[in-house]
Order: sequence, then C-alpha cells, then structure tokens
Amino acid sequence: MTIGGRVLKTGMAVALSIYLSSLFGFATPLIAAVAAIFTIQPSIYRSWQRVADQLQTNLLGALIALAAVRLFGHTPIAVGLVSIVVILISIRLKMESTISLTLVTVVAIMEATGQGWDVAIERFLMVLTGIGASFAVNVLVFPPRPKKQFNEQLSGAYTQLSLLLRTAISNEMKEQVFRQEKDKLHGTLRKLEERYLVFEEERKILARTKTSHARKLLVSKQMIKTLQKGADLLDVVEEHYFASPSANEWATRFDRQIEDMSKYHEHILLKHEEKIKPNAQIEPEEEREARLVKDLTAYIMEDPDENKRLVFVAAALFEYAYHLRRLEKLVDQVQQRTAAGEVKEG
Repeated sequence: MTIGGRVLKTGMAVALSIYLSSLFGFATPLIAAVAAIFTIQPSIYRSWQRVADQLQTNLLGALIALAAVRLFGHTPIAVGLVSIVVILISIRLKMESTISLTLVTVVAIMEATGQGWDVAIERFLMVLTGIGASFAVNVLVFPPRPKKQFNEQLSGAYTQLSLLLRTAISNEMKEQVFRQEKDKLHGTLRKLEERYLVFEEERKILARTKTSHARKLLVSKQMIKTLQKGADLLDVVEEHYFASPSANEWATRFDRQIEDMSKYHEHILLKHEEKIKPNAQIEPEEEREARLVKDLTAYIMEDPDENKRLVFVAAALFEYAYHLRRLEKLVDQVQQRTAAGEVKEG
C-alpha cells in the first residue's frame, strides 16, 4: 500500500491547523482540523474554488446561526431547522460540496452562543484557520500535477489494454484472470476521465497558455476515446467472436490485425512523448486491412446468418483503427504547431 500525495497533504494540513490553533490560543483544535480535512482538493484550481465556496457558505451559515440564536435560542429544534435552511441555500447556490463543513460551523456557533459571543466568533475563526491551512499546504507542498498524473495513468491503461488485446483472440489467458484485468482496465479508464476533468480545469488558471493547453486537451480527450474503443473491442470479441462458428477460421487474421493496431497504439504514445524520430512511419499497412475487409465481406456474404457475428468484431476493430489514426494526426498537428511557436519565439 502506497501513501498518495493527497493523503500525505491531508495529514500535513491537519497538523498545521492544530499548530495554528495552538498559536492563536484557540480552546480546541478540533474544528480547525475538521475544516482542513474538508478543504483538501486534487488540483490548485479546485482548491481555490473550494476555499471561495467555503468562505461564502460558512460566512452565510455563521450569520444565519447567530440570527437564529437571537430569535429562537440554541435549542436542538432551532439547530435542526437552521441546518435545513443552510442545506437548502447551499444547494440553491450550487455549492453542495460545502454543506458538510458549513453545518459544522452552524452547530459549533449555535452551541457556543450560550457561552458568549466571543466564543461563537472564535469558533468561526477556527473554521477559517482550517480552510487557510489546507489551502496553503495544497499550493505549497507537492502542488498537484494533473498532467503528469494523467500521463502515468494513460501509460498504465495502455499496458492493461495491450495485454488483453494481444490475448483476446488466442484466448490464452485464464478466464478469471482475464476478467480481473478487464475490470482493472475499466477502473483505470474511469480514473482517467476524472483526471482529465482536473487537467481541463487547469485551463481556467493558465491564461498565458490557453491555446496550447486547449490543443493538449484535445489530444488527451482523443487518447481516452481511443482507449475506450480498444476496451469496446474487447467486449465485442468476448460477446460475439467466440460465439461465431467461423471463429477458428479467422483467428490468425484477426489476431494479426489486432496485434498491428496494438503496436500502432504504442508507437503513437511514444511519438506523443517524443521518443520516436519525427519522420518515422508507424502506421500499419492499409493494404492488409483492405484485404481483410474484402475477404471478410465475401466470406460473410456466403452465409450472412451464420457469419454475421464477425461483422460486429470487424466493425469494432476498424473503429479502433480509425480513432488510432485520428489520434496520430492530432499528435502530429500539436507537435508541428508547438515547434512553429518555438521558432517564432526564438
């Protein structure tokens, strides 16, 4: 088990909030620590957005709590009603993620007003201390690098996909192992989509490089799309290929074509990382693909009812190939424009 950056930073934010609570002379560091835990985010943009939202809703919640205490006292029913109002307001403001900490603020302030207004204000300051500690740690200590994390997950997803594709037709892998690896692949793809959203949010704070960042986003999105098409091919092979009476007859040709596409996919990723010579020809021979289409079409027409399952497999394979070629074109375009931009700056 490894300790991730967010886990480590959460611990550091809690430690800092406790230290600051002691430095400021707060009665207890508990509220500040809780606020720090709720504020840690996977990107600087999200962290800043969360701080801004937390400040708004917590200030609003604190004002409502103080007003409610003056009107109704700090009875359990009053605290419950104020909590409901705060939840509804947060939802209305589309700040649902801040509800938990805002409710902590409300309860802490309403419970403290019986001890005096100075205690209630102190507890609100505790919340602000925790928010500030969390934001400082997130920005200054191991700042999130969504691009690097995205590329690492992308490489891992391709490795999983390649292993499954290369053994899909030959059916060499044990059924249980194949399903486990396939589940891992789908899990990695979900994480990639989440990481892409974080990567996309960076564009909002990178004003100077919005154009180049937009190009990189386009490539990243196509990379995910291509991986998904490869995963779709696995599903189609599993569902239709082995159910076809002609599976064994076409095994070698399908296996070779999938092998070519998988290798092509790997070379595109290497090109994107600038590990391949600029003029290297990495696209597989289209003649072999054309022959496969021609021969398979003629074969299916001999007995469409019996051989139609092969159509699904071929369609999924050619769609995967289409998105691979589109990905390579995007990578080439981005690298050419990047190079042109560097020449102009030079």
